[in-house]
Amino acid sequence: LDAAKAYGGRMGLGDLLAPAITHAKEGAIVTKSQARFTSEKLSELTHVPGFAQVFLFDGKPPDAGATLKQTALAATLEHLAHAGLDDFYRGDVGREIAGDLDRIGSLLTRSDLQRCRATLAEPLSVALDDGTVFNTPPPTQGLASLLILALFARLRVPQGEGFDHVHGLVEATKRAFAARDRMITDPDRLPQPIDRYLAAPFLDREVLAIDRRKAAPWRPSAGAGGTVWIGAADASGLVVSYLQSLYWEFGSGVVLPRTGVLMQNRGSSFSLDAGALNALEPGRLPFHTLNPALAVLADGRVIAYGTMGGDGQPQTQAAVFTRHVHYGVPLARAIDAPRWLLGRTWGSARGNLRMESRFADVLIERLGAAGHDVEVLPEGYSDLMGHAGAVVCHPDGTFEAGHDPRADGGAAGA
Repeated sequence: LDAAKAYGGRMGLGDLLAPAITHAKEGAIVTKSQARFTSEKLSELTHVPGFAQVFLFDGKPPDAGATLKQTALAATLEHLAHAGLDDFYRGDVGREIAGDLDRIGSLLTRSDLQRCRATLAEPLSVALDDGTVFNTPPPTQGLASLLILALFARLRVPQGEGFDHVHGLVEATKRAFAARDRMITDPDRLPQPIDRYLAAPFLDREVLAIDRRKAAPWRPSAGAGGTVWIGAADASGLVVSYLQSLYWEFGSGVVLPRTGVLMQNRGSSFSLDAGALNALEPGRLPFHTLNPALAVLADGRVIAYGTMGGDGQPQTQAAVFTRHVHYGVPLARAIDAPRWLLGRTWGSARGNLRMESRFADVLIERLGAAGHDVEVLPEGYSDLMGHAGAVVCHPDGTFEAGHDPRADGGAAGA
């Protein structure tokens, strides 16, 4: 909050939390996706501490359109509005969180909460012909998103939507994910300086490894998600690209009774192998997939964009960015257009190249002939492809925004 004020934020904490308090106290409408995911994950989550008491209605998943109230969470938010956000970790709320965690056998302690500190970090960036693209540093996968765009730009594909576009981005994704998986961990434990991966010598060498006609072998990583992207821009020129995540649909599923807090699940990216890049250790930050993007273009536009979807995040970002920025597709169409997914994402363990059914048969056949393990999904718009959004700030002061028809969200002016 202090950082937001330094950048011109004018709203107080009480005003910021007021809508959330109202929704928690008076109830929020259960969306179609929440109703569906609750039903799909019921057997896994029913007996997780606190889940059924909050997210089930008389022991059953709620119907879309039902009203979900979270009175304990409302009380916590009201307390924080008066006590300040530091109380969440080091005050009364932190004490209650630690007590509930101890009662269910969690290894997290109050001292762990007290040591937690938010940090301001310099973003990663890469210069393209179109402008400069920024993303988040380790322990996030922001590097992968930038690598995909930088490698694809070096392929000099003149036209979008054809084989060269999709194949080029898929092969760039393979190279980017390989670099990510051998590099990204807690920023204090990086095996090499991160900047070398975005420097011209590395990029020029990597692009030579991409076969423009044949698919390279692919071993999928274990990415997953449970995320929502939010973007905003104002008349002063301030643009925000933001991702929030629980990791999987309901995070850990654990709802703490005294505070109503739903615990996230990002610690699951740690490995129990002491020699692994992301080994579980005290005080270590877990690798995670969140990587909200922002681009400052040569023509004066500023674009905030992002998506949910684990390993799908960098791929969806690349699809939307190249369509809109490289090839001039209108923003709404760039988000709406059919998408693909290489590897695993949230809710799925498959590792092939999945494509929405709206792609042309001739393109699908050509990708298969090139060696891609293609699976055509039955849906024309699939949740597996993420829920993308973007906000564009034009040099003349006008704004443009778009959100995914695959999602419950939307775009609006205020």
